[in-house]
Order: sequence, then structure tokens, then C-alpha cells
Amino acid sequence: MNKAENITEEFLGAILGSIDEAIHAVNTKGITIFYNEVAARHDGLEIEEVIGKPILNIYPSLSEKSSTLLNVLKTRMPLYNKTQSFVNLHGKKIETVNTTLPIIVKGELIGAVEIAKDYSRLKELAERLVDIQKVLKQNTSKSPSHGAKYSFGDILTKNKSFIQTKEQAEKLAVSQSPIMVFGESGTGKELFVHAIHNASKRRNGPLIPQNCAAIPENLLEGILFGTSKGSFTGAVDRPGLFELADGGTLFLDELHAMPVELQAKLLRVLEDGAVRRIGSSKVISVDVRVISAMNINPLKAVEENKLREDLFYRLNVLTFEVTPLRERPEDILYLTEKFIGDFSRQLGKQEIRWNREVEGVFLNHSWPGNIRELKHTIEYMMNVCEGESLNTNDLPALLRKTEKRINVIQSDLSLKENLKRYEQGLIQRAMEESGGNIQKAARLLGIPRQTLQYKLKK
Repeated sequence: MNKAENITEEFLGAILGSIDEAIHAVNTKGITIFYNEVAARHDGLEIEEVIGKPILNIYPSLSEKSSTLLNVLKTRMPLYNKTQSFVNLHGKKIETVNTTLPIIVKGELIGAVEIAKDYSRLKELAERLVDIQKVLKQNTSKSPSHGAKYSFGDILTKNKSFIQTKEQAEKLAVSQSPIMVFGESGTGKELFVHAIHNASKRRNGPLIPQNCAAIPENLLEGILFGTSKGSFTGAVDRPGLFELADGGTLFLDELHAMPVELQAKLLRVLEDGAVRRIGSSKVISVDVRVISAMNINPLKAVEENKLREDLFYRLNVLTFEVTPLRERPEDILYLTEKFIGDFSRQLGKQEIRWNREVEGVFLNHSWPGNIRELKHTIEYMMNVCEGESLNTNDLPALLRKTEKRINVIQSDLSLKENLKRYEQGLIQRAMEESGGNIQKAARLLGIPRQTLQYKLKK
């Protein structure tokens, strides 16, 4: 190994060692080649006990099937958010959630790397979440909102198509059937969910939200369906969100991110109207309306195997799309005025306007973050603005790119400038084809020799 390679290896080691995640890397023989301090703390081991040792020697309770690292070495396929329970060299039981990836260089497998999180800590956080939801349910039972902050009056639009979507949602609200809402991030799906709950016959019941993304299957199952004492180490009798949402609405956000295996269990609950806590044989009846939301089209989610087809048809009784802001151009300035008014009151400023340049930028920007992005943009501009109107100097960095693009477009649309450039190109071509002979070039261009001489001089 030369000096440069040695420096690179030390540099990468320092980077990986400083990351606040447990990292464990092995070669193709399953021998540890990298193991950081966070991983050592998780596993209750010393780094020296692990480096250079085969995995099964370090974790004797694991096997080639149960070890996520060995599994990835064998299949060359990544594993995401996989729970793993094992006993270390000193007899201590460890629970982790692992993302394990094959290391492939130039098409050749050279090892595997694992990023692990402390599962026991995640379980503790999940249990606290459910406990908080339980307290919120008790508190909101005394409140007319019952956890729903918004009504249909809070959904502002001047777009005809979006007005129809809003009217459709109001009609769907009175039904007891499940609803599926989809649309890009930031379009206001959660606003619709709150409004639907508030306009439904369940308005006096709780609205319980749960994001299904980036939560391991076992953990999410316990959150949704509850746990019984002794079902696993440290488990206690705890209701799940279905029980807490009884008589109300359960909002499952990013449903397509829920593990497919858990989707099957969710389907059974929806079909039977009953849940069974993990580790319990007791069946508990629940009366819950499920509203699900996704940031991709549900049909696409089914095609990509992110959403079970049978679950899609069960939840797809009433469905509508929340259209992106770029398809509702009349709402851009309408909502801009609304947000300026809101932030003027919050910041104690006189309500101000915006100049034509800012209006042009706003109308030409694609708003990938939709209403959320527009609101945050106005908030930023209102905080930095020192004049009586918002101008392009107050724009955040991302929108300044839009401003530059508009300036280029406006420049390119100048008839005078484009004709000038086109004429220069034709003269250059004619001079090249004539070998620099002005008389010949003038003939090719169909203009007098004197005119060409004048244009060349100019």
C-alpha cells in the first residue's frame, strides 16, 4: 500500500469513526474489517474484541441465516430496517435495527457494511409516543376539536378544479368508508384529513395520526395493534393506535412506506374490525375509520410493489388527489397575499406588498415543495425584508436561480438581439465560404458590397 492509499484509508476511517451511528463492516469471509465506537457501545464490546474476528465468533447466538451481514454477503441484496436480536460474547442480549448493504466495486463483491440503531431505545420512544397519544385522547375528549385543527374553511383556493376537489372531499366526509388521499409533499393532504374528520359523524371522536415511514415492522406493529405483557422482553400491556382511535379516525400517512408483511395484518384488521395485541389471544373490537395518505399515485405504488393490491382495493373506496401548486397558478399570488398578512401580524409589521419582479419569479417557479415551500419562502422574505415591499433581493437562494432563468429567457426573447446574432452568423458563414472575398460574400448574402463592408466594420 502506498502513502496516498494509506492516507485515504485513515481519512475514511476517521470519517466513519466520527459518525453517530453504529457501523460494522466485514469482508467476503465475514471477518470484521471496521467497527466503530458507537457499535461497540451498542453491543457491549470493545473494538479490539471484534476487529479481525469472524462474526459468528463475536455473536455466537447468530447463524448464517439470522446474521444480517452474512445474509447480505450471500444474497448480494441490501436489507433495510431489519430487526436483529442476539447475545454477545459476554452473554448480554442486544436488540438492533439494521440497514445492511453489499459493498460492490467494479461489479465484484468485496464485503458488506451495516448501520445499526439501538432497537431497545426505539421501542422506548415508540411506547412513549403511544402513551402521549393516550394522554392526548383523554385531553381532546374535553375539547370540541378532538385533535383535528383544521376545517374546510381553512383550505383556501381560487382554482376551479381544486374547488371541485374540496367539494368532493366535503361529500366524502359524511361517509363511514375509508378514504385515500394522494398528492405531492406539501400540497396540504393533512389539511384535508383534519377537515374531513371535523366534517364527519366522528367529529366527537379522536383523530390519531401515524407516519408509517422509516419505522421497523415489529415496532410499527406494536404501535398500531398494541402489546401484551410478556410478548417480548420488557413488553407491557399497552393499547395500540387502533384502540386509541376507537370511535374516531386513524390517519396513516405515507402508507406505501409500511412494510408489505404488515400491510397484510392491517388488511385483516380492516376486514374484521378487530385487533389482537402482540402476544395476546384476546380479540378487541374497534370502530375506526381509516384515512390514508401517500405522496405518490396509489396505482404506481401497487405497480412498484410498495402497496398490496388487496389493501389498495380495500382502502380505495373513496379516493381523491390533491393537485400540486404549479397546476393552480391563480393560487400562487392568492396564497402569497394570505401568508404575507399572517406573517405581518406575527412579526408586528405593517402589511406590505411585492414588486413585479417578485411576482414574475413566483409565477415562473415550479414550487416542488408546493404550499409548504411557498409559505416558508414568504416567512423568510418577511424576516429579511427592510423596505415597504418584497423585492428580488429578499428571495431565498433557490428562487434566485429562477430569477436568473427568467432574465435569460427575457433576454433570449428580444427580437432585436436575436436578429443581430442571426445576421452576424450569416455574415460569418458567407465570409468563410467565400474565402474572405467580400464581393463573393456579398453575392451569397444578396446584398451590395458597400453594405457588407459597412456591416463588417460595424
